[in-house]
Amino acid sequence: MSTKKALESKTIAVVGLSRSEDKAAYRIPFYLKSVGYRIIPVNPNAVGQTILGERVYSKLSEIPEKIDVVEVFRPSEEVLQIAEEVVKLKIKPGFFWMQVGIKNDQARQLLEKNGIQVIMDRCMMVEHKRLNS
Repeated sequence: MSTKKALESKTIAVVGLSRSEDKAAYRIPFYLKSVGYRIIPVNPNAVGQTILGERVYSKLSEIPEKIDVVEVFRPSEEVLQIAEEVVKLKIKPGFFWMQVGIKNDQARQLLEKNGIQVIMDRCMMVEHKRLNS
């Protein structure tokens, strides 16, 4: 199952990682970092800052290392644009994960056509806890 394989990955670029500790877009990456994942924040409104002790990038193409998973905390209507950026990356991630409530079939089709596995409308933290309980 792709969910299990995605969770075996170690480097996660989080698009829309929040600076606000009360938001899921902060709490979930915080949890993932606490259980050993490398989190790379992508948030154009926080460039030049650090979140979770990591340098913030404005877009995925600026990240200088290999990304295993792109995790998205943005509205469904913004996902296609993110997917279009992902398929242009020189080294593509294996997985594209849309958090609970986020769905975009156009993005899914584009990503899958380019060999990237897609998980939609699922919480990475919930799935990690479920598979490791």
